[in-house]
Amino acid sequence: MKPSSQNSSFANKAIHDNPITTGAMGIREWFEERWRDESIDGQLYDAFYCSRATPQMMDACWLDGWRHFGTYFFRTQVDMLNGSPVTVMPLRIRLKDFQPTKSQRRVVRKNEDVRLEIHPIHLTAEHHALFHRHKQRFTENQPDTIQDFLSPEPAITPCLAYECRVSNSQTGKIIGVSFVDIGDEALSSVYAMFDPHEEYRSLGIFTLLCEIDYAKQLGKEYLYLGYAYDVPSFYDYKKHFAAVEYYNWRGEWLTLPLTEL
Repeated sequence: MKPSSQNSSFANKAIHDNPITTGAMGIREWFEERWRDESIDGQLYDAFYCSRATPQMMDACWLDGWRHFGTYFFRTQVDMLNGSPVTVMPLRIRLKDFQPTKSQRRVVRKNEDVRLEIHPIHLTAEHHALFHRHKQRFTENQPDTIQDFLSPEPAITPCLAYECRVSNSQTGKIIGVSFVDIGDEALSSVYAMFDPHEEYRSLGIFTLLCEIDYAKQLGKEYLYLGYAYDVPSFYDYKKHFAAVEYYNWRGEWLTLPLTEL
């Protein structure tokens, strides 16, 4: 959901403090006008750059709907999906109330034979090869490299970040990895990738469950999941976890009813 480097970025006040307007035009109307004319170049984002952030600073950003890829921090209340504006929903899990669903427990059982390691991010050639295989799943908005999501020093820039590395216990081959930021009161999922040949394992769900368990071990209150939409989309898997809350862009986090797969 990061805007492309070809798009302009518009700095604005916090969305929930003062809804962005262009004259008398509301946010959705702005997007509709933008997408009707292909000659218009631009995206309506709040954005800033930050190379170092304390755990408390990261908590404050996540609390107010911000995400980051590398040192680029961004947020937007509205995005485009299939040519129509949709509301962006920042999501988080309230960890003290989380319990896995039956389907999520099945995912854990399917991965009882793997090796799991959680440690500061250390990218290798194997990570890059896994990313290249993983990105072939996408027919639209295919990322170029893993650096689209991580900084050159991903373990410390802009904040402390760990990887949940899943390997074949027999061969040691990496079959799935997720990256997670470490805050003072919360963790935040950054990105996950897996080997398409291991799709039956549901490794995206498995690594997210591993992040939840790790966050609980650290005594954190929340795990931030990134964004979803208010309509059906690729991101709906995030809504199928218990104790999920969404941000309403007015400074409030509200409970999202659970719909189990």
